[in-house]
Amino acid sequence: MFSAFSLNDRLLKSIDKIGFREPTPVQAQVIPLAIAGKDLLVSAETGSGKTAAFLLPTLHRLLIREAPLSGTRVLILAPTRELARQILKHFKQLSGFTHLQAALVSGGHDFKYQRALFRKNPEVIIATPGRLVEHISQGTPDFNDLEVLIIDEADRMLDMGFSEDMATIVNQCNDARQTLLFSATLGHKGIQGIASRLLTKPVSVSLSSAKTPHSDISQQIILADHVRHKEHLLAWLLAHETYEKALVFSNTRAQADRLGGFIRYHKQKAAVLHGEMDQKERNRVMDLFRRGHVNILIATDVAARGLDVQGVDLVINFEMARSGDDYVHRIGRTGRAGRQGLAISLISSPEWNLMASIERYLKVKFERRSISELTGAYKGPKKLKSSGKAAGSKKKKLVKKAAAKAGTKKKPAKASKDHRPNQAGPKKRRPATDAARDGFAPLKRRKNPDENT
Repeated sequence: MFSAFSLNDRLLKSIDKIGFREPTPVQAQVIPLAIAGKDLLVSAETGSGKTAAFLLPTLHRLLIREAPLSGTRVLILAPTRELARQILKHFKQLSGFTHLQAALVSGGHDFKYQRALFRKNPEVIIATPGRLVEHISQGTPDFNDLEVLIIDEADRMLDMGFSEDMATIVNQCNDARQTLLFSATLGHKGIQGIASRLLTKPVSVSLSSAKTPHSDISQQIILADHVRHKEHLLAWLLAHETYEKALVFSNTRAQADRLGGFIRYHKQKAAVLHGEMDQKERNRVMDLFRRGHVNILIATDVAARGLDVQGVDLVINFEMARSGDDYVHRIGRTGRAGRQGLAISLISSPEWNLMASIERYLKVKFERRSISELTGAYKGPKKLKSSGKAAGSKKKKLVKKAAAKAGTKKKPAKASKDHRPNQAGPKKRRPATDAARDGFAPLKRRKNPDENT
């Protein structure tokens, strides 16, 4: 029970209203350590309840230590706008019976309005790194009184190129602070480096990693001949699978827009979410999806992290994710809070090796599935390596090797006699009659009648 953590009564009242009964494993481990003031390095999968794991002890700290004259007391960094908005939503739920205030500072919103938010001096700032650095460059935020710095999905921030922005932000923060760093995996090549710079004698909490099997998610692949075949498969799945809400992932914005039109053509309620949309439109789309006005969302990986929508039972990868970690964050939108989920990836010939690499990385074996009405010609590679990748033909390799070898020894072709560059000797002139006839005779200077007079 949450009462075992000795949380503030107002927080326990919010917890009861929300309907939380038992703490999740990450909450059970993180909350006591955070209340004790420890710096933490936490690895936990999406959907594990980690947002409440860092919000509850932080709000408890703010409530038991009044500081009415201080500046910003808590800074929470998130890699995407969607995740930042989700954190703000959770904050409002958990702080509903308190006086605590939070402000959201992210791209897509009016810069001057956000500057005014800083002047109101809320206890908590939830921000994306890029926009916060813009405010820092103008001297707006004051983090000298900061008590807690929370970095959510730090691995994703590093992947998105926010390393320098994070360093700029941390340099503005009070050194005597508590720091909580959350990552999907502690094995990310940059996590240990940033942790050593930000954390003081941290306690590591590792409940899962990107490679942890998702026991509540069935993972399937269906082979496809080409894009048109994939479209038929997608339409069939959306028409025949049982789901409350479905997420369809593509790798490009153009593909997402095209699929949105395709699905709507088939009389399905669908919306599109990608990075080129302005924030107002993105908020509108997410609101429609949450409320169930549309039950299919076609998205790029901008939605793979920070998207917390109840009722997502089906995830379809129209195009395979570019990496194992991206794949995990895509399918992690389903199978949450003990519910069963289904993840289906449509695999064409060029994607086989990528799919095999992800299988090997995650140490899983995707279930092979076919749809009898839409069985294609592609059956997978004829020969496989021990890694599961397609085994190339030796003959083809020899041909390519011979061609490459021949290309290095190939001599430049001789120029024809009539077009040899830099020929020695005087150039032949065309007869004047020919030059005059074709209009390219040299111009003669017209003699001035006043000359020599």
